[in-house]
Amino acid sequence: MRDRTIRVLLALNLLVLTAILLHQSAIRLQAAAQSSPNAKNKDNPELVRLMDEDQADRTPRAGQSIDWKVVGPRDEARLKRVKEIYSQNQLFTGNDYSNAALILQHSNTPEDYLLAHELCVVAISKKGSKESGIESLAAASEDRFLMSIGRPQRFGTQYKSEGPNRPYRLYTVDSGVTDHLRRVMNVPSLLEAKAREAEMNKER
Repeated sequence: MRDRTIRVLLALNLLVLTAILLHQSAIRLQAAAQSSPNAKNKDNPELVRLMDEDQADRTPRAGQSIDWKVVGPRDEARLKRVKEIYSQNQLFTGNDYSNAALILQHSNTPEDYLLAHELCVVAISKKGSKESGIESLAAASEDRFLMSIGRPQRFGTQYKSEGPNRPYRLYTVDSGVTDHLRRVMNVPSLLEAKAREAEMNKER
């Protein structure tokens, strides 16, 4: 009788221990499942830093101009790192996609301009229509891509100079985009873009 009681108690203890271990395992799995979505809901801090550095390099102090001999190598390093982050599937939030796109469109290759435009499309879909700036970046990156392959731009965001002492000219614009669509994309009308050409040349 005593041996039977001991066996029953041992069985009960084993059941209790198993239940405790299963409960702890379930808690760990739940915590892991919750932490993964939370991580994907936060902006990638490295991309935030890279974007801030990109913009700081393009905002010189009053009376100074951008030193492209210094900024150029920094741009190349940022581009390389952004492509690595993209290839590692580390873009999650709308800001991640727009920050990466902003850096990519400072490249000088059609492939990077096109990827920047595609990332803008994803950013718009993730952030919603109330977010500002992404639409204009999507338009500008498309225009840069088209200009880089010798095609007319569509939104009229890009200007070109034939030399250091030559005036800026609004790059050829395709007639397929209306000013209404330009407003939707948060870029100037074609008339405003042409007026900007004159302003840019006054500033030289």
